[in-house]
Amino acid sequence: MALTNTQYDAIMHEYEERRSLHRQELEERQRYVYDNVPGYKELEDETASASVEFGKRLLMGERLDRSILKKQLAEIAGKKLTLLTDAGFSSDYLDMGYTCQDCKDTGYVGNEKCHCFKQKIIETLYDKSNLKLLTKSANFKRMSDKYYSGEDLKRFLGAVHTSEDFINNFNSDYQNLFIYGTVGTGKSFLSICVANELLKKGHSVIYFSSSGLFNLLSEYVFDAKAKQELHSIYDDLYNCELLIIDDLGTERTNSFVASELFSCLNERDNRKRSTIITTNLSLEQLQAIYSDRIISRIISNYKLLKMTGQDIRKLKKIAKKESEDLQ
Repeated sequence: MALTNTQYDAIMHEYEERRSLHRQELEERQRYVYDNVPGYKELEDETASASVEFGKRLLMGERLDRSILKKQLAEIAGKKLTLLTDAGFSSDYLDMGYTCQDCKDTGYVGNEKCHCFKQKIIETLYDKSNLKLLTKSANFKRMSDKYYSGEDLKRFLGAVHTSEDFINNFNSDYQNLFIYGTVGTGKSFLSICVANELLKKGHSVIYFSSSGLFNLLSEYVFDAKAKQELHSIYDDLYNCELLIIDDLGTERTNSFVASELFSCLNERDNRKRSTIITTNLSLEQLQAIYSDRIISRIISNYKLLKMTGQDIRKLKKIAKKESEDLQ
């Protein structure tokens, strides 16, 4: 599924707004320095004057050694840096800021799309679940173990530790996570926490509810006119650096779903692309729904993380109601 011209233009407009915002921020910092660091503006003007004068002399036919200008500018830059740091500013205070340092907020590194651009494409085409919004409320800073105790706490801490290893070794080790257990114990929350950390590191992530994924595929598989779009969808699903399939087992299962799930897991394994699956079902329940070859692939290629305990969502609702009743 390719971007439309309108979608592409919208993404590029967002990059333009980023650059404009950062330019405004830099100009504000410059004005502040000019007003509060005596002599800095004069040195800035001296830099421009030296370059202009050197250019004029070249145009007049003089043979000049460019290293002389380079040395002069370096000396002025050194004086500016000294004034800046002596005034209590960091040495990079007047450097241009960027949301993405790799592409300098252009969306491209050379002729190739930057990782941030690729993720914007993914968000535009597939993020009906609004992953970016979810990561604001589901991240490791907001994670708490207060709802767990005993064996449940042990499993929770083990799942968190394994997930952190998954993140830290993502560039070097091919791993997959299968997070299963009782309802409301934080499985989806943990998967989004992982997604958030990898997004911050510049990796491409596609997040789907299981029902959303197979509904999307069915829309295009059974549309004879959408072969090109279907090819693009498969390409993205098979090649994104992390695919998260949330709540496996909530979709309407049939031979189409089982076949598509196996193909997806198989292709991603062949390409060594990591996948995280969450489900409220046990392995035995999944085996009754899907084929043995799917369960075998999961057991063989995924780290199994079991999470158990009380339904955290219910506990939070009860606590909120009790708090409101006391007011």
